[in-house]
Amino acid sequence: MANPKRKISRSKRDMRRANWLRALVRPALVECSNCGEPRKRHYACPSCGYYNGQLVKEE
Repeated sequence: MANPKRKISRSKRDMRRANWLRALVRPALVECSNCGEPRKRHYACPSCGYYNGQLVKEE
């Protein structure tokens, strides 16, 4: 069984845990240029299927 060689200080432990808050933040949404619905950045619009002014997926 592997064991730590040295005690991890409170500072190091807390620095590691500091990034957990990012998982709780809501994803950034932008307005679709084609239909105006909110969508995730760098993703095709789920309602109309357009991305960067081009039809990517058909409904």
